Amino acid sequence: MPPSLAAWVTSELLIPLSVLDLAPISLGSTASDALRNSLDLARLAERLGYRRHWVAEHHNMQGIASAATAVVVGYLAAGTSTIRVGAGGIMLPNHSPLVIAEQFGTLEALYPGRIDLGLGRAPGTDQLTARALRRDPMSANEFPRDVQDLQYFFGPVQPGQAIRAVPGAGLEVPLWILGSSTFGARLAAALGLPYAFASHFAPTDLLAALDVYRLEFRPSEQLAAPYAMAGLNVFAADTDEEARRLFTTPQQSWANRLRGLSGPYPPPIDDIEAYWSPAEKAQSFAMLTHSVVGSPATVRAGVERFVELTGVDEVMAVSAIFDHEARLRSYEILAEAVSPAGN
Repeated sequence: MPPSLAAWVTSELLIPLSVLDLAPISLGSTASDALRNSLDLARLAERLGYRRHWVAEHHNMQGIASAATAVVVGYLAAGTSTIRVGAGGIMLPNHSPLVIAEQFGTLEALYPGRIDLGLGRAPGTDQLTARALRRDPMSANEFPRDVQDLQYFFGPVQPGQAIRAVPGAGLEVPLWILGSSTFGARLAAALGLPYAFASHFAPTDLLAALDVYRLEFRPSEQLAAPYAMAGLNVFAADTDEEARRLFTTPQQSWANRLRGLSGPYPPPIDDIEAYWSPAEKAQSFAMLTHSVVGSPATVRAGVERFVELTGVDEVMAVSAIFDHEARLRSYEILAEAVSPAGN
């Protein structure tokens, strides 16, 4: 790490930054490599003043190593000291709320004051794999009640309470609602919970969802005023040209998905135009609308535009970069660019 970044004062971020880490498995590497890289990144994010480091529940995806999300959260929390670590998120309809309360209650007992629990209602996979998870096709309809059950299990023990999460009861693990539509925004507002929007891959309803959340928010014991975070793809390098080359990894990945292909994250290429069709390019651009790709000055300007557009309280950076060292460098550049000294 450059000395200027090593000595950087972490409290001087102009906007709080966090990391969404899918523990990417790059072509030619293993899940073990990906998980060790995630810990390496979490330690760097902690030193640079990032607020939280989240991993997400995805299943049957050859390029993502965070399927056992609670296990990964524990691994990252054990290897760091101060950064908040959590799930971004747990797909709650895949699980019993009691089991999740016990898992994250255990994490909170081990690492008090450092655990976040973001909750989503999608399966985090394809329909065939959802059936393998024993997920009820109608379980997403129970998501609001499941969230409330989770709140109950984390809350103070009530007189006569027959079922308790041990550990978990009374620990008040902070809950977040994740979403890519106005449904999650309305639920987060009704329950008075912080809201995180998945704009890094589902940009369409971002502004509408944030408006709904802020308009309908009701204060709760956890949160007195609305607090919104949004995902932003950030691919930073020393030059715009190099950053654009790094960005060809997710561009190829989206084109591959449209072709019905899956696999590890591909290495960057020099000519993305030769790789995809016009239709694949249009669809990939649509999914990656909220992306900042470039040198430090470009990144700073892009983050400022995103915050001005959305008014979010926090930005969660997603950087699915093939090379681990380049991914670390991207997060370094982002932190430096969003500090006052980055002017």
